[in-house]
Amino acid sequence: MTPGAARGATPRDRIAAASSRHGEGAVTAACTALLAGDEVDDELVIALGGEHATQFLAGRGAEYWGRVWGARGLLYVWGDEAMPVLVRASTDSSWRVREMVAKVVAKRRLDDAASAVARLRGDPVPRVRAAAERALAAVAHGGRAPSRRRPGSAP
Repeated sequence: MTPGAARGATPRDRIAAASSRHGEGAVTAACTALLAGDEVDDELVIALGGEHATQFLAGRGAEYWGRVWGARGLLYVWGDEAMPVLVRASTDSSWRVREMVAKVVAKRRLDDAASAVARLRGDPVPRVRAAAERALAAVAHGGRAPSRRRPGSAP
């Protein structure tokens, strides 16, 4: 995705387009890699971060934004291989990353991440504490949300 194409598109739209072009597994892997602080193909960074990603790629943006975009991408694509990185990111130094981790746990109703998110109820940032409470309520009220299966995967 080009920076121009990213302008005005929602994260959901950009991630859907990237998934169509590269495959959902590749986009999930890119999200996980960004969340872990690893390097990712520039095109996928732009798909995940939008037009602001060009500043990030040029080294002019705060480095935590890549981790935020990686976590946010997991709202729209998922693979269980992302779980260990997501749980580790619940202790990230950036409150924005911790908040987004809680949002992913809430949307996906990830029981396996509940204990990590429970610790965020004591976070110094009110937004993180609120997101943690919402995540724990979502997990308690529904178990794991259905995930999208990749073509060819077993039910």
